[in-house]
Amino acid sequence: MTTETITATRPPGGDIDLASAAPLQDEPAGLEPLMATLLERYRETGDLPPERQLRDELAVTRHRLRAALGRLRAEGRLPPARTGRRPASAAQVEGSDFFARLANPLELMELRLIIEPTLARLTALRASSLEIARVVKLSTTPPGSPAAAADIAFHRAVAQASRNTLAGEIYGLLRRIGTDQRVRVAGSETSCPVRIRERDGEHQRVAAAIAARDGAAAEQAMREHLLAVQRRILERTAAGGAVA
Repeated sequence: MTTETITATRPPGGDIDLASAAPLQDEPAGLEPLMATLLERYRETGDLPPERQLRDELAVTRHRLRAALGRLRAEGRLPPARTGRRPASAAQVEGSDFFARLANPLELMELRLIIEPTLARLTALRASSLEIARVVKLSTTPPGSPAAAADIAFHRAVAQASRNTLAGEIYGLLRRIGTDQRVRVAGSETSCPVRIRERDGEHQRVAAAIAARDGAAAEQAMREHLLAVQRRILERTAAGGAVA
């Protein structure tokens, strides 16, 4: 009996190259920023939190998240999925969950304004050429990509390239707090194409200063970007936007 349906071609003397295989027809487009964010998270901690937590943090649908995880696992960049429930780590419970009960969006932005401009300055001075290239690439949201995931990927790349591990961890904690439903401002998810272009422009100015190794300009561009985000939060809260 012969098999008439062939899903992939095995090269002579080698294994199937899953990384170059064509994506499934029902796979969502623009998964690369989400995949990059998931891979960076895995490299930082050696593990990934449960899917429900990832969906909340990255503001993506279950379908997109599972498609990205499936691609990474098929390409061998993530280990196979584990079955059974995994308990939340003590750091997750005592860190982001605890602070999310105390925080509000404006306090969170105040801390980001203290930390992230300095990280941008350090990145301009310390980052490798490969890290800078990554920051520049992530400064533009690919078409069809989740806006929240693309934003997190850019800011995380800047923080990681600063070469200050402790500051990067504090930044990661702030972002985890910011994705908590108790802190997020209702309607704050960026989906408007005009706003995404504006945000990309702000990111690109940060990235250009980093690429030019201009620490002062990178710091100022990041501060201006975060001040713009802060103004939008104030506008939403003044208009009656409740904390979600």
